[in-house]
Amino acid sequence: MVGTSKKTKRKIEREGRYGRYKTRRSRRMAFVKVPGGRTVVQFKARKHKHARCAGCGAVLKGISRERPYRMKKTAKNRKKVSRIYGGYLCSRCAKKKIIEGARS
Repeated sequence: MVGTSKKTKRKIEREGRYGRYKTRRSRRMAFVKVPGGRTVVQFKARKHKHARCAGCGAVLKGISRERPYRMKKTAKNRKKVSRIYGGYLCSRCAKKKIIEGARS
């Protein structure tokens, strides 16, 4: 059984059942096949939430949902929409803002 010795019991009490850094809530479990043929569990970071419109809070379409280190490597056309206020406002809010600017 896991955690039978005193040393192991103290470690589990101090760091938790799954280790100090590999908490199950903040990271997702991924089953990865290693070169030896075994399948092991790796704890990987979760994806970020969807990008939201600054005006209405709707989910922005056409923007990838990646972590900052991954976003740095992705192409510019995957980070934002090629439209004025693209990647900041949704199409409806951008349209309203353009019309409002033209009227004033």
